[in-house]
Amino acid sequence: MYIGRFVVVAPDFGAYRVSSRSFPNRQIVARDGTLTVAPTPDAPENDNPYVSYNCVREGGDGVVVGNGSHVDPIAEKLDLGYPARDALASSLLALDYEKDDYDTPRVAGVVGEESYVGIVRRDALLVESVSEPTLVATYEEDEPTAIDFDGDDPDAIAQDAYDLDYEHAVCAAGVTYDGGDVDVGFYNGA
Repeated sequence: MYIGRFVVVAPDFGAYRVSSRSFPNRQIVARDGTLTVAPTPDAPENDNPYVSYNCVREGGDGVVVGNGSHVDPIAEKLDLGYPARDALASSLLALDYEKDDYDTPRVAGVVGEESYVGIVRRDALLVESVSEPTLVATYEEDEPTAIDFDGDDPDAIAQDAYDLDYEHAVCAAGVTYDGGDVDVGFYNGA
């Protein structure tokens, strides 16, 4: 099944996976603790604004995972002291779903003292507190749903997200949160 890009958020870890049929030539690169989805060196040129973005970024006392440019304003709101739920909800609402041919939803989560997962679709904005690993994706699995997933090492979390049985895996990121200490990792496929 193809569910597109997705996040998994738990109370102390998170994951993000790029799954793509249209733009598979992407990778995750680390830049000063922020993880960015970017074209691979052999990727064809394109002007699609949804291909490259920060997918993991620390903010305030948490870390944000997500599938687009909304990751930055969520992290910035956390830096300003917004509660995680409010930072997530207000940023998803402000940026809305992606205005592409598929009305692609934006998905994101905050892992921290309080962890949340959210999605904004053409027809809804959902933000939920998480007490167990919870997945939300751009297609098919577009409501927060509990998933059997665990992890304590960011690189292993990224590889486990990449290996989940959904089609068209491209790359993945993993994060852990332990009392304010954040660690990040990624996996760009074999």
